[in-house]
Amino acid sequence: LKLHTSFTRTQLSLPPLRPPTYIFYNMASVVGGKGSFMLAAPDKEYKMAKFEIGRPAPGPEDVAIDIVYCGMCHSDLHTINGDWGNDKYPLAPGHEIAGVVRAVGEKAASKFKVGDHVSVGCMVLSCMACGMCDQGFEQHCAKGMCGTYGATFPEGMGHDDCHGTPTQGGYSTDMTVHQRFAFKVPEGMPLEVAGPLCCAGITTYSPLSRHVKGKKDQHVGVVGFGGLGMMAVKIAKAMGAKVTIFSRSNAKKGEAAALGAELVATSEPEAVGALARSVDTIIDTVSDFHDIGLLISTLKPVTGTLVLLGGVPKPYELPAFSLLFSGA
Repeated sequence: LKLHTSFTRTQLSLPPLRPPTYIFYNMASVVGGKGSFMLAAPDKEYKMAKFEIGRPAPGPEDVAIDIVYCGMCHSDLHTINGDWGNDKYPLAPGHEIAGVVRAVGEKAASKFKVGDHVSVGCMVLSCMACGMCDQGFEQHCAKGMCGTYGATFPEGMGHDDCHGTPTQGGYSTDMTVHQRFAFKVPEGMPLEVAGPLCCAGITTYSPLSRHVKGKKDQHVGVVGFGGLGMMAVKIAKAMGAKVTIFSRSNAKKGEAAALGAELVATSEPEAVGALARSVDTIIDTVSDFHDIGLLISTLKPVTGTLVLLGGVPKPYELPAFSLLFSGA
């Protein structure tokens, strides 16, 4: 699912860094740039290597960040191995970024200053002018959002020296990002825990804020109890909901109870069946193909909501009769 282990460059348990056996002159953030380093996959085989790249100097609305921590997300694996269609290598993943501001553009100075602790998530740019962006849904930008890694930096958004190059993520020494996509870390929050909040945190908070927050007597189902699922449980409980976790086995019952949640094993159909028509919202975090028919049967008729967050490459098999007769 999702591994929320943050790392520093000396803490990440990966094979020793080795220089690349070939050079990608035009695949850095700045064409032919130097001065920054990234831990990147040269192909789909996960054999990470050290590459030198160039990061652009901050423009008027940018902040330059020295990266201190970056969480590991299952999205990193999906992207490296091509599950989601990536064909840009070398690729430095990482979109759970936390670091310290090194430089600030003049128009960003009212929001950030040198030395601030900041975090960056899965986006670094959008058009910032369309209806979706105006509503705070930059991920649905009409012109397409620019991902933190694996995207192509767009033309006409400044930094012409980066146009056409692939974005490189948080498995690197530093980055430059538009102020709109950097977030101050609150005082007192350990920097190493901030990055995952910009990925798993917002990924689970967003649907919960729409479907659960502010409503009474909500019953939330969380499918999968890894890093993403655990974040969903904590946020749903903080919103006052009753939480039931759907897991493959009962192995994590103790951990669920510690968070005030119940756990039901999907390998026990009778236990799942006992929840029929009782759940208001299901947050499904599983990133591998799985049967969702049994889950749908637990939703309340008419008002029940199933939210799929896992990014499963294989299409789901949607059982029509489960939908028809449950009223979901």
